Amino acid sequence: MKRFFAAAALGFVAAAAAAADTGSWAHFAWVSYAGSDLLELPVTAADYGNPIIPGFQPDPSIMRVGKDYYLINSSFAFFPGIPIFHSRDLVNWEQLGNAIDRPTQFNFSGLGIARAVFAATLRRHGDLFYIVGTCVDCGSNFIISAKSPSGPWSNPHWLKSVDGVDPDMFFDGDRAWIANNGPPAGTPAYSGHRAIWLQEFDLKKMKTMGPRSIIVNRGVDPAKHPIWIEGPHLIKKDGWYYLIAAEGGTAAGHSEVVFRSRKVTGPYVPGPANPILTQRDLDPARAFPVAAAGHADFVQLENGDWWAVFLGTRPYEANLSNLGRETFLLPVSWDRGWPRILPPNTPVPLVHARPPLPLTRIIDRSHWRDSFELKNLAPDWEMIRTPTEIWYRTGATAGSVAAAGLSLQARPVSISGSGNPSFLGKRQRHENAVVETEIRDTSLAAGECAGLVAFADERHHYFLGLCQMLQGPMLVVTERNGAGDPEEGRIVATATYSGAAGEPIRLQVSARGALYDFSYALERTAWRPLLTNADGTILASEPTNQFTGTLIGVYAVRSISR
Repeated sequence: MKRFFAAAALGFVAAAAAAADTGSWAHFAWVSYAGSDLLELPVTAADYGNPIIPGFQPDPSIMRVGKDYYLINSSFAFFPGIPIFHSRDLVNWEQLGNAIDRPTQFNFSGLGIARAVFAATLRRHGDLFYIVGTCVDCGSNFIISAKSPSGPWSNPHWLKSVDGVDPDMFFDGDRAWIANNGPPAGTPAYSGHRAIWLQEFDLKKMKTMGPRSIIVNRGVDPAKHPIWIEGPHLIKKDGWYYLIAAEGGTAAGHSEVVFRSRKVTGPYVPGPANPILTQRDLDPARAFPVAAAGHADFVQLENGDWWAVFLGTRPYEANLSNLGRETFLLPVSWDRGWPRILPPNTPVPLVHARPPLPLTRIIDRSHWRDSFELKNLAPDWEMIRTPTEIWYRTGATAGSVAAAGLSLQARPVSISGSGNPSFLGKRQRHENAVVETEIRDTSLAAGECAGLVAFADERHHYFLGLCQMLQGPMLVVTERNGAGDPEEGRIVATATYSGAAGEPIRLQVSARGALYDFSYALERTAWRPLLTNADGTILASEPTNQFTGTLIGVYAVRSISR
């Protein structure tokens, strides 16, 4: 069952239940998306295309219950957080909801976009599902639980005795263990020197127990000073305990490595053919590359086959990708007791034979249109950080302009700041993407703006929209490229708004790899370009924060400087 989140169900305290009267309400009749990639994949009924979940969906963790597969991803400081997907064929994934869907669970206020919820692990034991993860700068490591993956999920139980990030929960019979990345004992020998720690966990008392020990120090080959051993997952097969982990950092040097032991506590020996997955040794100038592959998790099918999900990027040049780190799928082969995802110097295939599972309903993420006819938002709409007041309305609550649509209040909270602005966005999932909207009520007060935003992080974004400026209503494009630019961005294109007060206006953001176009149209008129061939590389994840990807969505703000 799909789960949605709504302003009325966000669990605000009574004092914040009504939005503050700080600005006009901008009404968006609908938002649409049309995406395509440069490579037309020759996918047949026997094949699938990678990535299986496109657009900023990193650090996948996967598990199976009978014929059902469940997967979660990192969400950082976006809310709701930790998206939960369901599939029966490992290829088509439907988002059930989000494990973090109440502001009372976590508080992301004041955090940078690339902080908050890092790589989490999804597992099941007995009648409960567990997610163990890290909230960076907002509480440390945590466990939440639910009777169903669709929720509701509990408030976090904090693991104060577990430092570091990327915790894994492993069940060995009735015993539970937590493995995680952490600093080494003593002073690190070099930058990026990390360790994998292991400690038993008491599920009844919800606390760690027994000794905490290092099971991997530095990485596969300590003499080579490997960096950032992280993202551990433990599995058990044929009497062996296998530890798979990421190594080499999350950018171009990323990889997945494996160790094994006869005892869960070690000692763990690295495999003879590490890494078991990487793209770092391939020519970056090859056609349609996948880069930064790593951070994998394994799942076993009912027939005994093993498959891996992992993150990767699809750069349009060098290491530049505006889509962020996406979720890919490949089979796992076993050779003399050791797993492998890809042989050395082998590109990640964008088309692969399907898993031996019945084909289910195809999930098409290339086209959608949301008219906000319901009071609740679909689970893939996201805001920046946890909300503290209600600043959006949907469906019949959107006001008297129409029975459907979305209204955002123009508040003095900027997307460049550390608060919760009036912004709702979805991930850009294709290299070529066109996002459009229609603003029905253009009666903004002085200093207010409403429109579309292409958002990478607080310091890198574009805005296209209508602003009520000192000289009257204007159509503007603003760009922010780094902390040196003004918080509201630099105005890089303008046009005088010639529509009548209240006349609808359509806005369009068109992405073409490294280039973005911004256009507008009044009622019953053709599209008019306001700015073409804008530099989209400022939205790429490699030079910004490496962790997130571009979201495109609607935004309203009240500025004191315009």
